[in-house]
Amino acid sequence: MSDATLVLESRGPAQTRRLGERLACHLQPGDVLLLSGELGAGKTVLVQGLARGLGVAEGVSSKSFVLLGEYEGRLKLYHADLYRLESPAEAEELALDEYCRDGVLAVEWPERAWGLFPPDHLLVRFEITGPRSRRLVLTAAGERSRGLLQALAQAVGAGARG
Repeated sequence: MSDATLVLESRGPAQTRRLGERLACHLQPGDVLLLSGELGAGKTVLVQGLARGLGVAEGVSSKSFVLLGEYEGRLKLYHADLYRLESPAEAEELALDEYCRDGVLAVEWPERAWGLFPPDHLLVRFEITGPRSRRLVLTAAGERSRGLLQALAQAVGAGARG
């Protein structure tokens, strides 16, 4: 792991969910996770793991038709999916920055509105490497996110395991 990047390999959805659970243990109010990758890459699966790790009782599903879901757990989890947005202005109307103050914000398809997110965030890029396998490249932008990345690296043994 370099100072601001961690690369992990996942052999399937269950492993990606476990990674989300481990990450959730270290989350604090105000943390922002930006999840980037093609359709079917595992972004929602990671959010399901985050929810489980935060103690959210209800199930989390793809938000392709609902732009923002809110879930109660140890922390509030706000799950945004910007896939259907036509312009960054539409994302601006969602006021996502306000949501991340009292909980954790996980955003799928952040490239639809890059300029709207706080400078301190954790970017997770999903790369499809096989029918079920994925490479997750986590990049920290900011001091808080670097600490989050280091905590996750320790939780997974600083190796490419999830």
